[in-house]
Amino acid sequence: MGVVEELHELRERALTDISSAQDTSALSDVRVAYLGKKGSLTGVLRGLGSLSAQERPTVGKTSNEVRRALEAALDSRKSELEATELQERMDAGALDVTLPGRRRAQGHQHLIQRITREIVEVFVGLGYTVAEGPEVEMEYYNFTALNHTPHHPARSASDTFYVRDRSEGAVVSATGQSDVLLRTHTSPVQIRTMEENDPPIYIIAPGRVYRRDIADPSHLPMFTQVEGIVVDENITFGDLKGTLDHVVQAIFGEGRRTRFRPHFFPFTEPSAEVDVSCGICDGAGCRFCQGTGWLEILGCGMVDPNVFGHAGVDTDRFNGFAFGMGVERIAALKYGIPDLRMLVEGDMRFLRQF
Repeated sequence: MGVVEELHELRERALTDISSAQDTSALSDVRVAYLGKKGSLTGVLRGLGSLSAQERPTVGKTSNEVRRALEAALDSRKSELEATELQERMDAGALDVTLPGRRRAQGHQHLIQRITREIVEVFVGLGYTVAEGPEVEMEYYNFTALNHTPHHPARSASDTFYVRDRSEGAVVSATGQSDVLLRTHTSPVQIRTMEENDPPIYIIAPGRVYRRDIADPSHLPMFTQVEGIVVDENITFGDLKGTLDHVVQAIFGEGRRTRFRPHFFPFTEPSAEVDVSCGICDGAGCRFCQGTGWLEILGCGMVDPNVFGHAGVDTDRFNGFAFGMGVERIAALKYGIPDLRMLVEGDMRFLRQF
């Protein structure tokens, strides 16, 4: 068989392989097999040197015709395969407009915010108003006006976040600390309200507070409090007890009982801590309440006359009571949350439950 006949046979074989290629990858393999450096057509052309002078022009012309024919067939088949593959990708990723859409999950209030709002609504229903104050507070309002002694442990830098130090020109208190701090409770709002308003006063003060506590299952360095104060004529401890009994049942449900235990707070006298009956065992004693049947929820008491003195309230005519509760603790007791850190870690698997 002559070289020209061999080239014609190679062209027919290559055209058959080109038309049989089912994707661009297979077509690329055909191109390499025939037109690559080690391809069939290239191998024939390498043998031109061994031909006679009369054969070379004919063989050279035929080989160029074969190459052009194969390149044209390859380009045409490539266009066909690319169009087919593009259509397949479009069909695979096509959007069926008749399918129902994926509904976005609706957001809701964080549990801390929701419990705060529930507590506020209970007191507003009793005629209280909501008061606010700065989170960056003066030591006078946070401690001194609330009857804390000059060297009370709460004033120390190990318990309280102070904002400035002496090098920044801060006024230094009797404890050697700056007089500017992050409030440790919302009680300063009570002092500011009494300074600016005449009795009768019925307010609650919700807000964030800060203490140098290590985060653990029962403590957070930043948490939420709702504190309140009543200043009016002829207020008794019975008024305080009746108010908190109502609030506890509104928050935890009817039938829940309260227990008042003597305690000490610098700004109230007498003072008490308030417990609510365990909602799991109904006061019988279980692991959740550590066998006592009771859960501590807040502190309260009759306002100390010294506090009224700092606020300019006439103690011969007025008296009152104050109370304070931690929202995170209320939430934990209401829903059986074992670790307060779960409320602030942002784990959506936990938060979506509420």
